Amino acid sequence: MISQEWKKSSKSGGNGGECVEVRRHDETIQVRDSKDPTGPILQFTAAEWMAFVGGARDGEFDV
Repeated sequence: MISQEWKKSSKSGGNGGECVEVRRHDETIQVRDSKDPTGPILQFTAAEWMAFVGGARDGEFDV
């Protein structure tokens, strides 16, 4: 899998850049804080990422 550019949600428009960015890198999905591009990167397998996205979509993390 080829590295891709970092992507930010289109819904992050007016919040002053306070969001996360995501990209595919090799066989993983990477996530970072857009305000700290040289900071730590979280790394997930495709299966872990899909489980997270599905849980978020289904309201699993709503409080």
